[in-house]
Amino acid sequence: MYKYPNKISFFKLLLKSSTITRNPIPFHKEGFDKHGDSFAITPPFGKTIMLTRDAEIIKYMLRKNHRNYNKSKIQTKYLSKYVGKGLLTASGDYWLKQRRLIQPAFHKEKLQKLVSIMEVEIGKQLQAIKEDKKVDVYPIMNELAFHVVAKSLFNYSSDDTTMHRLQEIIEKLQDFIIREIRQPHKKWWYQVSGLTAKHMMLVQESRDIINKVIDERRLSDKEHDDLLDMLLKAKYEEDGTSMTNEQLIDEILIFFVAGHETTANALTFTFHLIAKNTEVLQKVITEVDAIDDNLPPMEKLAKLNYVKMCVEETLRLYPPAWITDRVAIEDDSFEEYNIEKGTMIGISFYELHRNEKYWKNPNDFVPERFSEENRKETAGHYFPFGAGPRMCIGNGFALYEMMLSVCAMLKKYHIETDQSEVKIAPLITLKPIDVTLKFTKRTS
Repeated sequence: MYKYPNKISFFKLLLKSSTITRNPIPFHKEGFDKHGDSFAITPPFGKTIMLTRDAEIIKYMLRKNHRNYNKSKIQTKYLSKYVGKGLLTASGDYWLKQRRLIQPAFHKEKLQKLVSIMEVEIGKQLQAIKEDKKVDVYPIMNELAFHVVAKSLFNYSSDDTTMHRLQEIIEKLQDFIIREIRQPHKKWWYQVSGLTAKHMMLVQESRDIINKVIDERRLSDKEHDDLLDMLLKAKYEEDGTSMTNEQLIDEILIFFVAGHETTANALTFTFHLIAKNTEVLQKVITEVDAIDDNLPPMEKLAKLNYVKMCVEETLRLYPPAWITDRVAIEDDSFEEYNIEKGTMIGISFYELHRNEKYWKNPNDFVPERFSEENRKETAGHYFPFGAGPRMCIGNGFALYEMMLSVCAMLKKYHIETDQSEVKIAPLITLKPIDVTLKFTKRTS
């Protein structure tokens, strides 16, 4: 006998569908507040859908019994159509084979080479900030994060114009992917109107750009110390072969898509929260001012303890990967529930991270939650990069990039905001809307 959490009426959901499509978070919160840490929806045709913010269920699905759960077709089919079959969208044996091959490129000693590239690029991007007036922060962070990923991946084997074109294509594809996932009933229109075909042409153009970069690099005898070098040298254990160009393109596209918008979002939220909390801002300034500019970046990172806490607390409040899903491969039982094979379960990291059961004053920005003495308390219900074997491979890269960005920015600028709240758009990633800051050059 199957047993699910309390169910929400599907027809009630239909009545609110246009509002939910724009922003599902209030609907999720209402469901959790009314029914507890998990609830279900049963469509008239199809399997039950379950949504949870229960840390034990999440750890069970992502860690303990992860082999019984696949990503849904939203990720493995619809997303892969545009960004290829890379780590984010692959599943099963192929995913495991790719993960084992690529993982060493993200080990700490390998990242040491990348943080120097990263730091130089962050410094360059900060030159373009308009001073002494309110500016929209997201476009600045988006540009910074894109260039850091591009430089870390390619060390600019290609010229700036080509990289900007790639950036433009990736942003257009991301916008269209969101529309297609959020409005499946319009899929026929996208086909008939030629929109799908137009975006598939953009996919091909992006793949051609990356393919050209790979071909140039294969012919080069120079060391670049970037991710592309590491990926080209990586060998499969079983036969000693390397990735083909097609496989490399899939992985590189995923790194661009997963690695630049998520970081741009997180940095925008981070600077807003630091600027809004004057005591926090002062502590950050004290910490970054004590750091010698001439230290190697890895040594700087080791000293940025409070900055790291600020970044981690931001990722708690505004996790860029705010929701994920899994589909049960076989019937399963956990806690008091018995679920049927084929059940899709949505995991709300956003709601988990604001669940009063696990967090005191969950909506407040309190970086000290992530101090060394408090860290153990948070570990069991803090998953900004997911959990288990499919935890984000670039989590160390992203943390280093954000910490170095905060350090460089606050050494150079004083930041201030008059916004008490920030608007969000929960798309594939959690995006900040109209976040403005004033940047003033520091004189001391």
